[in-house]
Amino acid sequence: MSCAIEAHDVRYRYPNGVVGLDGVDLSVAHGERIAVLGPNGAGKTTLMLHLNGLLSGSGTLFVAGVRVGEGDARQLRARVGLVFQDPDDQLFMPSVREDVAFGPLNLGLSRAEACERVAEALAAVRMQHVADRAPHQLSLGQRRRVAIATVLAMDPRLLVLDEPSASLDPRSRRELLQTLARLEQTMLVVTHDLLFAAELCERAVILSGGRIVADGRCADILRDEDLLAAHDLELPYGRLEVAAAA
Repeated sequence: MSCAIEAHDVRYRYPNGVVGLDGVDLSVAHGERIAVLGPNGAGKTTLMLHLNGLLSGSGTLFVAGVRVGEGDARQLRARVGLVFQDPDDQLFMPSVREDVAFGPLNLGLSRAEACERVAEALAAVRMQHVADRAPHQLSLGQRRRVAIATVLAMDPRLLVLDEPSASLDPRSRRELLQTLARLEQTMLVVTHDLLFAAELCERAVILSGGRIVADGRCADILRDEDLLAAHDLELPYGRLEVAAAA
């Protein structure tokens, strides 16, 4: 089986000359959960946008079996689900049910098939009870879980989340963490929340200056205070006792 992500020497420069990615090499196996860490401007969002072809630079990048920049962009975006930091960027229909059905219907599924996808996706994030409510009536945590459902309804192979725990209260954060932990998709989690990364992800990479400067077990990386400090990352109270993975 092919890797979920296979990147070799991926580079990208923005039109204004700013380097977004500067030779990224990354291999991600199916089923892995990886935290993508790094300071602001490190290239995390640039990498995320490459994964479903919203940006395309040089080098070689295969995602979910499709070569980015050369394969079928529609097929790629059906296989890769992006969940943006602000759920309101993804929720625009009058009801939650319609928002979650939007993607499957645009894939050409029948109304009955789309309804089945909606039910499954909302059940996966435990939001069946809000199906007929307007998104703006929901809390931020609820909207974020519904945004994940809109992506799950597309049946993606890879789930990419941008700062999923940002601005959530402790209960909403815990509920989101529990939701994500139950999902089977390969997952990349772009986050500054190192505790969230520790709880969810077995592996972490640190991006800095458009390059991957560290790649290893999440617990090991988060124990390395010098490495974190060198890349403007910090755990609450300066440290975390991370249990070693079995």
